[in-house]
Amino acid sequence: MTVSAACGGVLTDPPADCPLCPRLVEFRRDNRAAFPDFFNAPVPSFGTADARLLIVGMAPGLKGANRTGRPFTGDFAGDLLYATLIRHGFARGTYDRRSDDGLALTDCRITNAVRCVPPQNKPVGAEVNACRPFLTATMAEMPALQVILVLGSLAHGATLAALGLKKSAHKFGHGAKAVLPDGRALISSYHCSRYNTNTGVLTEDMFDSVFQEIRRTLNR
Repeated sequence: MTVSAACGGVLTDPPADCPLCPRLVEFRRDNRAAFPDFFNAPVPSFGTADARLLIVGMAPGLKGANRTGRPFTGDFAGDLLYATLIRHGFARGTYDRRSDDGLALTDCRITNAVRCVPPQNKPVGAEVNACRPFLTATMAEMPALQVILVLGSLAHGATLAALGLKKSAHKFGHGAKAVLPDGRALISSYHCSRYNTNTGVLTEDMFDSVFQEIRRTLNR
């Protein structure tokens, strides 16, 4: 089933009962029964379409964004991401792991390559492909977009595919920066997950350095 057939046209965010991925639909139903107070639906992008920076993650966490309905909100990855965004002027207010905490993004938007929570936090290729039109549409509706930050290799590959580019054209690496054919910048970072920080794959200083480069790029 195509996005057009399922959703009545290409949307930037899937509908609450998006049918495109059978495994994710079943998992969503299970979670609605197990956690009736959770959001339990495709998580929409956070931030306005006039932002110059788009951050692309992998997928909602079960007890993070799937619970709160806002990307990277409610788990450790959000603790690190939003603290960093506030420090670098891309967010204002107080982050409190809730979608109603009053936090606002500044010149920044956040989305995920896969909008529904996957079992074991691992989306499969077919699910990434099925969600691709939403990512393509999200980027297309951002006229001022200058920098795309991808968090992790899956988001990197999904973003390039959504732009119609080959993954091999721009290799993933922490801090890697590529100029895309349309002149926009693609910057990569290791994902800000608890696993990566606990194992030393990503440190706060390493994450800060990525946002310093983003600021330099936007200020040119």
